[in-house]
Amino acid sequence: MSVDVTVIGLGYVGLPLVQEAVRAGLTVRGYDINQGVVDALNGGTSHIDDISDAELGEILAGGFRAATTEDVIAEAQTVVICVPTPLGEDGGPDLGAVEGAVHAIARNLTAGKLVILESTTYPGTTDEVVRPILEAGGMTAGQDFHLAFSPERIDPGNEKFGAKNTPKVVGGFTPECGDKAAAFYGQFVDTVVRAKGTREAETAKLLENTYRHINIALVNEMARFCHDLGIDLWDVIDAAKTKPFGFQAFYPGPGVGGHCIPIDPNYLSYNVRAKLGYPFRFVELAQEINATMPAYVVQRAQDLLNEDGKAIRGASVLLLGVTYKPNIADQRESPAVPVARHMLDKGAKVSFHDPHVDMWKHFGDAVPAAADLDAAVAEADLVVLLQNHRGYDVDVLAGASKRFFDTRGVVTPRDRAHRL
Repeated sequence: MSVDVTVIGLGYVGLPLVQEAVRAGLTVRGYDINQGVVDALNGGTSHIDDISDAELGEILAGGFRAATTEDVIAEAQTVVICVPTPLGEDGGPDLGAVEGAVHAIARNLTAGKLVILESTTYPGTTDEVVRPILEAGGMTAGQDFHLAFSPERIDPGNEKFGAKNTPKVVGGFTPECGDKAAAFYGQFVDTVVRAKGTREAETAKLLENTYRHINIALVNEMARFCHDLGIDLWDVIDAAKTKPFGFQAFYPGPGVGGHCIPIDPNYLSYNVRAKLGYPFRFVELAQEINATMPAYVVQRAQDLLNEDGKAIRGASVLLLGVTYKPNIADQRESPAVPVARHMLDKGAKVSFHDPHVDMWKHFGDAVPAAADLDAAVAEADLVVLLQNHRGYDVDVLAGASKRFFDTRGVVTPRDRAHRL
């Protein structure tokens, strides 16, 4: 085996891992079934926000190469699985990509190899799904090869925390498997945190995002009744967060998006229902609240137009920011999609502007991009801020608009715009 590590899945999780491993001097290969992604990476073109083309050039200069051939798996001492696990039709994770990756490893499994799953999934996946596939060829986990789970904690666009300085949770199938995985990550991650086993490590990731999911739902529900009661929730949060202990500030918004918060808690809820036969009520209630926020935003927008005698049918509505978080191009699970869909259903003429998105693939010509932001803001009957990108001067935009609906609570002074 001549390769230190092969990373399977070269997206938002896999590529930052590759970067840190290369920086640490490891010999790294990448495996991906998408030939276009592989060719682009080998040609120096990055497809994710967190790795620039210049940084990719440094990774390539460090010896990294991507491939669609399984020899890069066979050659590796360690193989890390970083493939997506989207929601399936039954509400649980779609493990198709994980199983495909594990079968590829099984065909190239050799004695002493370390296999680590990073893809988010339900508790028990490493032991119940991954291990049997790997052991089908006759080798035994914990004896002939090593098996571990280490949840990915990548936060796209986070300028403070990345793959190196975010603590890495590791749980091994056996204590020795955990030792091997911890030693591997310890080469390029500042802090390694040992979990008792794979199930604990799997559940830790779900707890992290369930915590956020539930607290976001709390403030989203508060946003509704505070509006009806004439209470400024944003001021409430500002006051509450001055307490130096016992409180963490969460903020309302038009919905939740991304690859973690709207998806991962469902894996835990699915697992509880499937294995124990009863609901995880906090998660299911939080999902219900957060899923209705786009419709609530559209209702508030309709009310703002009605106050001025303007119907939403036929009104021109400009949506600012359609990515799921600020300052990146990632549109996965963005709440802007259901917001636009609800507005189109009500007959609004919807357009959008986003400095990171040229064409909104969800809608094509149905929701055109505004070429001139200033002109579009001045002409729109209603401007809705969905994502506060760094490039927006929201105070200027609010002042130039006929009606401005701020779903992020950023316009100052606060009486210059309608707020969620």
